[in-house]
Amino acid sequence: MRISTRNQFKGQATVLRIGPVNADVSVDIGGGDQIDAIVTTKSLESLGIRDGVEVYALVKASSVMIMSGSAPLKLSARNQLRGSVIHCKKGVINGEVTIQLPGGGTVTAIVTNESFDGLELKEGVEAIAVFKSTSVMLGVES
Repeated sequence: MRISTRNQFKGQATVLRIGPVNADVSVDIGGGDQIDAIVTTKSLESLGIRDGVEVYALVKASSVMIMSGSAPLKLSARNQLRGSVIHCKKGVINGEVTIQLPGGGTVTAIVTNESFDGLELKEGVEAIAVFKSTSVMLGVES
């Protein structure tokens, strides 16, 4: 699969709930991390996603928010992946931040330069990648 989405996580699906319109799916991506996705029930059926099926969870970097590792906030976004910043690159308007996850994967976010500076992002600091379950797309190999 070739796709422009940088954040591509391969893992095992667990279907948590199936409703008439949407389904709630959890994807174990290793290292103790999981990604929750809300997809349509029709997509769940057409992709053949059920418990134990290998899936890809895809998240655009522009959908990922970054919090400092010590932020004591409660959020409605269920996907909160904690790790250590391994790459920072500032541009003219936005910057790119990559966080190494405990299981070996990485997650990349695009943030404004103002947020870059305000969060004091640099390699080695702890950070949390945050994104909503509705921002996750699921895919399977055909």
